[in-house]
Amino acid sequence: MAVSPKINRREHILQCLATMLETNPGQRITTAKLAAEVGVSEAALYRHFPSKARMFEGLIDFIEESLLSRINLIMTEEKDTMRRCQLLLQLLLIFSERNPGISRVLNGDALLGENDRLRSRVGLIFSKIETHLKQILREKTLREGKGFDLDEAILANLLLAIAEGRIAQFVRSEFKQKPTEHFEQQWVFIQQQLLQS
Repeated sequence: MAVSPKINRREHILQCLATMLETNPGQRITTAKLAAEVGVSEAALYRHFPSKARMFEGLIDFIEESLLSRINLIMTEEKDTMRRCQLLLQLLLIFSERNPGISRVLNGDALLGENDRLRSRVGLIFSKIETHLKQILREKTLREGKGFDLDEAILANLLLAIAEGRIAQFVRSEFKQKPTEHFEQQWVFIQQQLLQS
């Protein structure tokens, strides 16, 4: 069965938006520039998306589906607490590194001056990731009968802050400082600290 041209055009628009976010770091993307990149009129853009906010929502939907579906796999397939945390953070960092334009959406940089609802949606994705981290850390206590000295919510927040900081560095460096750079060595240190707490 052939995919409808409308779906292809929508995906093409979103791919062009992500590419422009990558190739024009720090710049605001206008619908006129996006239409030129896609090779259509602004009116044609609006036939596929009623507003620029909806285009960004399309990217946010992609982020959410990509990350949360993979996190669910990690939760199902991996049982070791530390390995789960590592894989979850690594997923977030690798996803950002492979999708530099989209990392600007995750970081909020691309959403400055856009609809507040968009930043709230991204915030919700991070809240869901943090909830998964809390669950992972709490399950260690249930399985092993020994938890951490610090509350799991505080630790989950710290782990997420590390990943968010790496993404922020990536965006700030105009994609030169890779989020995964030195993560393996840093994780060894973080894991030691967690296991000692």
